[in-house]
Amino acid sequence: MSYYFKTSLNCPFEQAIAKTKEALQIEGFGVLSEIDMATTFKNKLEKDIDSYTILGACHPASAFEAVQSEPHVGLMLPCNVIVRKISEEVTEVAAIDPIASMMAINNPMLVSVALSVQSKLKNVIQSLK
Repeated sequence: MSYYFKTSLNCPFEQAIAKTKEALQIEGFGVLSEIDMATTFKNKLEKDIDSYTILGACHPASAFEAVQSEPHVGLMLPCNVIVRKISEEVTEVAAIDPIASMMAINNPMLVSVALSVQSKLKNVIQSLK
């Protein structure tokens, strides 16, 4: 079982970031965090990688329902979406599959929330094609 969904965009990295944030917003997600891994690795390790950003996406209603069902589920929130440069004109966008991450928690009440979020994240990835 794969733990993510992905697609490739024929556009530069910064444009892919903007498109991804817009697609997330359409599905009701907010971006709570944005981690620039390339800058972090450069500053902390003096190592270079191509542009790579982690977007911490949250669907508030789903997150609330999940926390009500399982107080420690916040350890697995928010849903991470990565945007990474493949070449100057190709950027990959990938999102976590919440079903895969929820398998670690034995709580049947989370299944419907995870399925709903999975559907929304799949819609995000599909809309970027």
